[in-house]
Amino acid sequence: MASFDRNFTDELRMRLSIVDVVGRRVPLSRKGQNYWGCCPFHNEKTPSFSVNEEKGFYHCFGCGEHGDIISFTMKTNNMEFRDAITELAAQAGLKMPDYKPRDPKVVAREESYLDITEKATALFQKNLFEPAGAAALEYIRGRGFTDDMIKKYRIGYAPKNNLIANNFANAKQENLIATGLCRRGNFGLYDFFRDKLMFPIFNVRGQIVAFSGRSMDGSEPKYINTTDTEMFHKRATVFGLNFARDAIYRAGRSIVVEGQIDAIQMQCHGFGETVAPLGTALTEDHIALLCKSNRNITFCFDGDGAGQKAAARAASIVMPFLRDTSDVRFAFVSGGKDPDEVLKSGGPDAMRKIIDGATDLTDFLWEIANKNYVTSTPGGQSRAEKFLSAEIAKIKDENLRRAYDKEYASRKFNQWSRWTRKKKEINVEIPEVNDITRATLINIVNSFPELVERHGDFLGTLNIDFDATVPQMQMDAVTAERYIVSLKLQKYMEKLIADKKEYMVQMLNGADVRDKIEAIDKDMEKVRSKQEMLVVI
Repeated sequence: MASFDRNFTDELRMRLSIVDVVGRRVPLSRKGQNYWGCCPFHNEKTPSFSVNEEKGFYHCFGCGEHGDIISFTMKTNNMEFRDAITELAAQAGLKMPDYKPRDPKVVAREESYLDITEKATALFQKNLFEPAGAAALEYIRGRGFTDDMIKKYRIGYAPKNNLIANNFANAKQENLIATGLCRRGNFGLYDFFRDKLMFPIFNVRGQIVAFSGRSMDGSEPKYINTTDTEMFHKRATVFGLNFARDAIYRAGRSIVVEGQIDAIQMQCHGFGETVAPLGTALTEDHIALLCKSNRNITFCFDGDGAGQKAAARAASIVMPFLRDTSDVRFAFVSGGKDPDEVLKSGGPDAMRKIIDGATDLTDFLWEIANKNYVTSTPGGQSRAEKFLSAEIAKIKDENLRRAYDKEYASRKFNQWSRWTRKKKEINVEIPEVNDITRATLINIVNSFPELVERHGDFLGTLNIDFDATVPQMQMDAVTAERYIVSLKLQKYMEKLIADKKEYMVQMLNGADVRDKIEAIDKDMEKVRSKQEMLVVI
């Protein structure tokens, strides 16, 4: 196997969970940290076949069979190595490379990359404690970092001059550029990171593959990362995972925060299982990496709109990775703070309350549905149901999908169908009846009783004392009725305008009320026509 591309097989092991691969052939149940089932390689009635998801291997305590996803696929399907790799690549959605013995030059180049990043880290560390790095050192200490923390995470400082380009003058330029540390300009190589507080980025094996630099002069963006290289892919790198792996195993979960300083502070204050995406939104690759360690994940984001949006995206991405043993939760830090600030002001206990109070995935999706759609209306309920159904459909486990369907069906029946919404009374602002109008209507009521019978309901809404004494005026019955009808049309038009405004608000909130708005528009057109007819008459 060593003669083949190790990077590709490593990516397969990263992308695919051994529990998923084995679970297609062997029914597994979780007991403690491992999954157990009856061995497929020998007959047995009592399960002695163990699968460890974190370490990526299986072992049978009955017959001694042992291996990973590749050996399992080869043995259970009686396949050659290449055929097993091809099948696994299809499951992972990866394109098969052209296999050939690894070029010694490629191996040497990769070793050169790691040698450069290691030595560059040492230079950055040294410069942090020199006069040029005084501002950076003051900043990081001001953020609550002790010297032990600085040493553990190998934090450093990249000065304004070309520290790397000058110190690696004898290195191959193409290798130096390939690490992302230097770029080629009109006058030779220059450093990519200048006047930056430097955070090394480790892969899961603890090797430094990239850097994240924080601005020290207030310029934006605050953080810049190494661009993607042969050794580093931002979408597939989880910051702090190399430090957190053992803690994730012990805690039985991982905690995901938004930034690397938050992750470091969490790890150093009793939450060693904390990690962070690297300057990008969460991706499927990030979740796949975390699920290799444990499928229990607590996402901890800011409580503002951006944090809520990030949490909703995380919920959508995590759905295909769910198993019936998964425990996915969402915690929010309110008050415009982040975990770093909470730890400073309230200590680990305050942060623990936030984490312990996290919302379960099932409840979180339900909250999203009810916040984003007007579930008091049939149209809003329909849209909310489509949202929930689309998310549930991503779950690969059929039994788990049915369980989610059943849970939400119960909630919809108990909450949506019985959700009685108080009818909103629309108080249309009608201009006060002036003295002339009041006197005119009193004369009409006293002079034409037949009009009172036809329009009494409307006249009764005007709160006029029709027994009052007013000057007499000359008006015939036709003119009198035209006056009442004109006033009725005016007030009816005002009510239609108010109704239309209400429905427009509902439509902006997702309600399907277009038919009602169209009906109001038709009524308004009829009112205008009648008003025009009165003018003509």
